[in-house]
Order: sequence, then structure tokens, then C-alpha cells
Amino acid sequence: MSDDQAAARVRVEVLGPLQLVVDGAVVDVRGPKRRAVLVLLALAEGRTVPVDTLVDALWPAEVPESGRQALHSHVSRLRAHLGSAAARLETRPDGYRLVLEDDALDVAWARTLLATARSHVRQDPAGALAVLRQARALWRGPVLSDLTDVLPIAAAVEECTRLQREVTDALIDSAIAAGEAAEVLGLAAASLADDPLREPAVLLLMRALAATGRAPEALRAAREYRQRLAEETGLDPSPELDQLERRVAGGAAGPVPGPRVAVRPTTRLIGRDAEVAALHRRLETERLVTLVGPGGVGKTRVAAEVARRTAATATLLLAPVTDPAAVPHALAAALGLEVVQGDVLAACLAVLGDRPGLLVVDNCEHLLDAVRDAVDAVLSACPRLAVLATSREPLGLAAECVVRLAPLPLPDGERDLSRVPSVAVFLDRAGRVRPGPPPTPEELRTVADIVHRLDGMPLAIELAAGRLSTFSLTELRSRLTRSLDLLGGGRPSGDARHRTLRATVEWSYQLLSEDERRLFRHLSVFVDGVDLATAERLGADLGLGSDPGSVLARLVDASVVEADIGEGGTRYRMLDTLRAFGLDRLAAAGELEAATDRMQRWAVELTAEICAGMTTEQEPEADATLRRELANLRAAWRSARSRGALDEAAAMVTALYDAMTYRDLVELRTWAEELADDPALAGHPDEARVLGTAAEAAYHRGDHDRAERLARAGLERATDAAGTWSCLSPLSVVALARGAYAETVEHSLAAAALATGARENLGIAALALAYSGDADRARTLNDRGLAGAVSPSMRAWGAYVTGEIETAVGRRDRAEPHYVRAVDLARKAGATFLVGVASVGLLAARADAGRVREALVGYREVVDYFARTGNWTHQWTTLRNLADLLRRLGDEQPADLLDAASDRAPDAAVRDTRPQPAPVEVTDRAAVLEVARLAIERNLARG
Repeated sequence: MSDDQAAARVRVEVLGPLQLVVDGAVVDVRGPKRRAVLVLLALAEGRTVPVDTLVDALWPAEVPESGRQALHSHVSRLRAHLGSAAARLETRPDGYRLVLEDDALDVAWARTLLATARSHVRQDPAGALAVLRQARALWRGPVLSDLTDVLPIAAAVEECTRLQREVTDALIDSAIAAGEAAEVLGLAAASLADDPLREPAVLLLMRALAATGRAPEALRAAREYRQRLAEETGLDPSPELDQLERRVAGGAAGPVPGPRVAVRPTTRLIGRDAEVAALHRRLETERLVTLVGPGGVGKTRVAAEVARRTAATATLLLAPVTDPAAVPHALAAALGLEVVQGDVLAACLAVLGDRPGLLVVDNCEHLLDAVRDAVDAVLSACPRLAVLATSREPLGLAAECVVRLAPLPLPDGERDLSRVPSVAVFLDRAGRVRPGPPPTPEELRTVADIVHRLDGMPLAIELAAGRLSTFSLTELRSRLTRSLDLLGGGRPSGDARHRTLRATVEWSYQLLSEDERRLFRHLSVFVDGVDLATAERLGADLGLGSDPGSVLARLVDASVVEADIGEGGTRYRMLDTLRAFGLDRLAAAGELEAATDRMQRWAVELTAEICAGMTTEQEPEADATLRRELANLRAAWRSARSRGALDEAAAMVTALYDAMTYRDLVELRTWAEELADDPALAGHPDEARVLGTAAEAAYHRGDHDRAERLARAGLERATDAAGTWSCLSPLSVVALARGAYAETVEHSLAAAALATGARENLGIAALALAYSGDADRARTLNDRGLAGAVSPSMRAWGAYVTGEIETAVGRRDRAEPHYVRAVDLARKAGATFLVGVASVGLLAARADAGRVREALVGYREVVDYFARTGNWTHQWTTLRNLADLLRRLGDEQPADLLDAASDRAPDAAVRDTRPQPAPVEVTDRAAVLEVARLAIERNLARG
């Protein structure tokens, strides 16, 4: 290239209709093929594009005999269009190369501007905003709309759309940080309108609205988003939306640090300001404070208020948890953490780390040993975290500071009765039931007498006030007096407060009709409440004389059941004290066994419905149901195990096969392995299916040897197609991980022949064929699988396999859109395992396409994700792919270390069919991750 030709300025603009600019003049490039060649050469960003790649892109169905000559002709015409810069289009031995300056391709320049702005936004938000305005102005209209029938260009168009979204989000974020939120309000609203289900867009709009003093509109935007998400996907938003809503409602807006799941009080806290302030002071100097007191004294409500006033709080609600082994899983859920495999508690501690904050652990008394161990681990591993626990008795740890919560102060003399906390609580709740004028002095004295008899216990006061929907104030006092006399009489004091509360609950219970009492009793076995459909089904099963929905409504009116109205529908729950009372009444009525049987039947039926839904287009709804009912299913599972109900346990486990396979719900996998180890399973009709399900669980845990043993044992006992299929499927993926591709194909095809409906087996066989070099047969099998795929996860699986096949034959440019589709479909279905796997392939494709910064940033996120979830089988694959990229960047030392560690790890997939080193446990995995992270940051800094 001569100096004159090098000096000729060339610019290619693809962020809109294609535009070629040579020395400031726009050049008309005619013909779709020629325009496509120009785009493909420009998007290569200085790399040589092989002739075969260009020919395949221009003629994807069948290359004409004159294809190569036609391509040469288009290149010659493009040189003519370039004029004085013709030498920039170089002919190389294996293809063509277009040499452009750093800012001569608008999409590359947009990426550079975005990276520059991100690196300066914290120090100079106004400067970052100016840079981002320049970046966003590069888009001139629909991107290459006349060339999207060319597959690589279609993929590039999707990437440009994603980049525009990133630029827009960053611009809005920078404007808010720079105090220019009003300027971007319209842009934030338009961004959400373009993709109404994209959560980052609604978060940015909320922050912009809040920053301009329009907090009510911000909260309305959140409510509308929740409703859209529930109606269209059946999913719930991430905890980040909850966090931002609380910050906006409290007068703050902006980014929210760390996970926070807090109790959401539904009523005003009265008379507890001193206690809340005292707890705050205690927590400034104490690592563990336990708030103790009898049931109904208000421990949970006081702790919720402390949490509400404290930044970076997570709240672990233990009332729905009945199994001590589930405490770490409940903590993971409270942190918004999905743990795929490994030590769940260790993963939680890694997330909490050394960040400051407060962890609230509510209702510990029924799980003292398990909570004591978990809290002790938190205190040891998280030196800057404080814990506030609520319990009816202390935890018994050396670091514990015990604070006893007393009942509300009672009236004393004739001073202003309405200002006495116990009276004020009664009046507040009574006003919700029976609005009216302020009470007269005589009525206040009646209320004072009532709260005295209830000894200031908040729950008892609220229950009594709730009965004003039925009685007058004097009638209420009369009946309360008789009830207390009947149950022991007199004014209790000290430890007798338990009896006072029980008397009040008993009194409210006796005021219910027989149908209401019966439904109340049988609802108490559901630890996390029920939805309306379940309550009505339960009422019908009990043969109530009245409409079950009406009976349920009366229980809500009587304040013995709470109606939690959310975006996804109404949930009917009991306070822990009331649920315990209901269980007592069940036992006293001789109905506990029948109620437990009924709950287990509900669990079996529900898991069967979830199983059926997982294979249909309604998979997102089935996924949402599973996650919503997990606490109740956990209680049903533990009940079945403790009672030796093998039929029910086996039915639940086998119905949750798909949930275990494609979702990071590791707790369900532990159920399968636990049941597989039960000697009572021998000879059971579902033994083979249970063993196969447990084998799948062991595979996801990285224990391939145990997975194979369980699956082969199941095959020996299988008597039907379902049992055989359940064992062949995990055998096939174990063989795939070991590089035994012929064995993989054999097991997969045998499983596919037995499967009911479209399953993953043909895709697994296709992967083995692709990895062993038979891409044509791989495509044929995968196409068969995709043809029958209905559920989003099966369509995602087929898209992922397509991407892997294209990657195996060296066409990662064609693989990328398939990986993107797999991620999108899997995320919609809640199939988090598939999201992670497809993301690894997607990043490799982006790295191969030369989008190094995107790939490095993506690897940083995925490495952190797998480290957080403990999924080392896929972490090793991610680290291998990262090593490949590092080696291309010339960073050999960390690449060699990552490869060596992954090749010797026992839970890593075999890389290929060559002899592998003997597996050796990599003891310092944290050090391996540190090497990866440092290498990522070092190469990002190099630009």
C-alpha cells in the first residue's frame, strides 16, 4: 500500500443502512452480494476472511459453479469503489482483508467509546455522559436491514442491537449519576417500551423517575413490570427490583449493593421505638444479638423494623422450614443464590464474604441445632457481618447477646389512654376492621380493660380487635372475659403469658364455625401457605358444607389467616403461632394423620403436574409453581421420609427429574440421592426410576463414578420403558463427559427410542457425533430432536447443540446466534443450568470472532457465577476456553496453569479422546480462580 493510498480516509458505517465513505465522499455500493462482502470484510476488523467463509455466507444453500469467480468480481468492484484507497482491500493467500483505521468502523468505535465511558463513569460521570452521547449518535436507523438474510450479518445485527442497548443503559446510568436524570427520562421510557420484559430497563427508568422527584411513578412502573412478567412468563423479578422499590419508597434511588431480602411489614409498628433503637445500639458493638420472648410478643415485627432501617440486610425466614438440613438452602434462597453443587453453606459464606451488613434469622426455636451451626459458621467466616436472630429461647453460642422482648406497656391510671402502646395497637387494628369516629372516654376504658386482660401481647390484641367485625366493643369484652375464665381465668403474669396468648387464640378459634375451624386446622400443615386454588381444592376434599372460597374469606376476616396479595396472586398464610395452634388442634381432633396424608397426596399431585408442564409450552409456569411451592414440597418430602412413605417419596423424586436436570435446585438432587441409598427401596416398583434420577443428580454433582454405578444398578432392576430411560440418560452424559463418544451415542439412541415425547437424548447423541467428527449425522439427529421440541428448555437444548455442532466444524460465527437463542429460551424457562452451559459456548464464539473485550468481560462474569454456585464441572470448561483466549493474546503462563489444573481435575469433562493424565484433586481451587481473574483484568487493562 502506497503512502497516498494509506493516507486516503475510508469509513464503513453499518449502524444503519450500509454506507461507505472515501475521503469524505459517500460511495454508492450497489447489489446485495457486493454490499454483503463489504460488510463481512469490515466486520472482520482487520482480520483475513477466508474465501470459503465468504462463499458460504453469500450462497448458504448451494454454491454455484461460478461462485468463486463471482466473489472475485465483487471484490474487484469494491476496489473500484474504494478509489484512491483500493490497496486497503488486500488479497491474501487464503482470502481477503480490509485494512481500516481504529475509528473507521462505526460499530468498533462505538465499543471503544462505551469502554472508555465505563472506565471513567465513577470519577467523571459528566465526561462519561458526553462520550456515551457520541456513541449513541452513531446509530442512524435500522441496522443493515437489507442484508439480514446473510446469516453472519444477521448475527452481527443482533450484536449491534445488544451493543446499542448497552450504550443506552450506560448513558441513562451516567446521566443519573451526573444529575441529568430529567434529560434521559424519555429515553429510559422508550428503552423499556422496546423490550417491556427487560428488567435492567425498568430499573433504570425507576431510578430516573426517582431522581427527578417522581417516586410514585417509579413504584408504579415496578408494579406494572411485575404484572407483565407474571402474566407473560409466570416468573418473578430478581431481588434487585425489591431492593430498589424499598429504596425509592424510603426516599433513596440508585444502585443497590448486595443481596437483600427483607420482611415486608403490612402494618405500622406501634410502641416499639425504644426497643428498635436499643437493638441498633447493641448491633453496633455485638456480632450476634438474639431477640427472645414468647410467641406472639412481636419479635418478628421488631426485627423486620430493624432490618428495614439497616442497609445491606438479608432476612432468613425459618417459619416455613421444618427440615434442619434445609437451613443452608433457605439461606441461599434468602441471598438470591443458586447453588448447583457442592457445599451450600460454603457458597453462602463466599457470597456474604467480608461485606458489612446485617443478617436477620427469624423464628429459630424449632431448628436450634441447625441454626446454631449455621450462625456460628457465618460469624466465623464473615467478620464484618452482624446477626440478629429471633427465637423463643437463646441459640446458646458464646458470642450471643440475649435481649428479651416484653409485651406492650399497659394502661396505668387515667392518663391519655389512646397514647398507651397496647391501646394504640388495638385502636389501629380496630380502625381497619370498623372505621368510625374516635372512641369515647368510656370506650377507651373498655379497650384498656381488654388489653389488660390480654397482658399486652400484640398478637392477642390484634386477634381480639379483628373480632370487632362481628361484635361490639362491650360484647367483645364480655366474651373475652368468659373465654379467659373458662381457660384458667385471672390475669396471667410472667411465664403465664403463653397461656394468655393460647387462651386468646383458643377464643378466636371457638368463635369460628365448624367448617371454618376444620379448614383452619387442615391448612396448618402447609408451612408456607397456599394459593386460592389449593385452598378451595382442600375445602372440597374435606366436604365442607359451605363454599370453600367463602370459608377461606371468613378466616381472613377473623384474622387467623393472612391474605398476602402480590402481583402473582394471593397467598394465604398463618402466623407461626397460629399454625402451631392449628397443628395442636389437628392432633386433638385425631386428624393429624389424615391431614398429613392429604398434604403428601397434594405434593405428589403437584409434582406430577409440574412434571407434565415441564414438557410443554407452559414450562415457565411450571417452573414458577415449583419455586413458589418449594417450602411446602420440602415439608411434604421430609414428612414422607420420616413416616416411611416410600410410594409418595418415590413419586415426588421421579416427577422432579426435569427440575433436577435443568435447574440449579441442588436440594432436589439431594432428595434423589438420599432415597436411592434407602435399603427399603429394594424391590419397589419405582426403584429403577429413583436410581436413574439419583444418577442424574450425582452427575451434576461431578461424581461421575457414583452416577454410573447408580444408573447401571437401575438398569439391572428396570422392568419398564420409563425406568430404563431414566438410567440410560445419565449413563449417556457420563459417557459424554468421559469422551466415550460411541458409548454415548449407543445409550442416547436407546433412550430416545423409549422416550415419550421430545427429549434431550437425540441432542446428546448429536453432541457425541459432532465431537468425534461426524457433523452431518449430528445435524440429522439434532434436527429430528428439534422437530418435536415443544418446551422452551428442549428448544433451548436443540439450539445449544446446533451451536456446538457449528463450533465443532470451525464455524463459530454461525454458532453464535444459536447460543444466543439457547440462552434466551432457557432463561425464559427458568432452566438455569442450560443458561450457564450455553453462555460458555457463546463466549468462546465471541472470542473466536475477535470480540476480545466482550469475551473477557463475559468470562469474568461466568467464572464468578460458577464459583458462586459451586458448579466445577462447567467451571473447568469455562477456564479451558479462557485459557485458549489467553494463549491467543500471548498470555501463556496463566493459560498453561488453567489447562493443567482442568486436565487433572476429577470432576472436569474429558477434553478429547487422547490419553488423559490421571485425575488429581486440585486442592487450591481458589488459587486457580485468582489466576483466571488476574489474567482477565490484566488483558482488559491492555485494551
